[in-house]
Amino acid sequence: MTGRRGRRPLTRVPLPGVLLTGLLLAGVSACGLTSGSPMVDDVEPGSIGRGRPLEGAKLTVTSKEFTEQLILGAIMGIAFQAAGAEVVDRTGIQGSVGSREAVVGGDADAGYEYTGTAWITYQGNSRPLPDPREQWEAVREADRRNGVTWLEPSALNNTYALAMNRANFGKYGTRTLSEVAALAKSDPAAVTLCVEGEFANRADGLPGLEKAYGMNLAAGSVTQMDTGIIYTQTAEGACTYGEVFTTDGRIKSMDLVVMEDDRKFFPNYNAAPVVHTATLEEWPAIPRVLDPVSAKLDNEVARTLNARVDVDGEDPHQVALDWMVEEGFVEEK
Repeated sequence: MTGRRGRRPLTRVPLPGVLLTGLLLAGVSACGLTSGSPMVDDVEPGSIGRGRPLEGAKLTVTSKEFTEQLILGAIMGIAFQAAGAEVVDRTGIQGSVGSREAVVGGDADAGYEYTGTAWITYQGNSRPLPDPREQWEAVREADRRNGVTWLEPSALNNTYALAMNRANFGKYGTRTLSEVAALAKSDPAAVTLCVEGEFANRADGLPGLEKAYGMNLAAGSVTQMDTGIIYTQTAEGACTYGEVFTTDGRIKSMDLVVMEDDRKFFPNYNAAPVVHTATLEEWPAIPRVLDPVSAKLDNEVARTLNARVDVDGEDPHQVALDWMVEEGFVEEK
């Protein structure tokens, strides 16, 4: 599953980045930062890394342990190798705090992080900023004092959403959460939801969603269940709408239709590279290497790559390498 981020608006990670504080703190002691192995991809510059501006650098890349993060960590490491760097692989650290503290403390040089995780979990804010660019800018500014520099964000936004199967989409035709709210008023029996228990009960989950969109769902129309079951039940039409994570590979493999959050209720969790500032000062070409890659990452790309791992059983690093070659960022020797 993609869903284990350590960065959800509901303190509930594992899920894609969402058990926050307690689990995250436990991750610090369990992260195993003394370990690491070389990345040994036989790659050379494609559209990035020309002139090998990182020749002579020895860079350590980190990530959290869920699928999407493993792929993003591999993408970053492959990009660095193509630009001439030796790369140490410390991806797959358990919990968000472990990988975060690795970059803050200089035990790792860089990794991909989510803006919402930083703003809410690391920086202690309770109200997310609805504009994704403003959210990134606020996170970047706040993290300057922590010795961390945020590079340009991607359009990949791993946040919450409601989705439905293709048959129900054909029947009801809703595309936005405002249209779901309108359907709930005109035909209450048509709107049934499958959601996680915490999402169903927290103000920043379903209760807040109902308030933001003016929905008043009957208790009998909401069924609570585990994350994985939600996807299958939604795909089978057992509920009209299911709570999903927007970059989960099962959205693509099960042909689910995601509703647009047109009132921007859910926080933004855009992925962006974070770099130990001292490393960036020593190797100022890093943004030139990573910015074009981040610019290509969006939810559709993430769903496709995540599905290759979570649905098809492929290796995350190989999936990352294939994508980097297909996009022309790197070439295999």
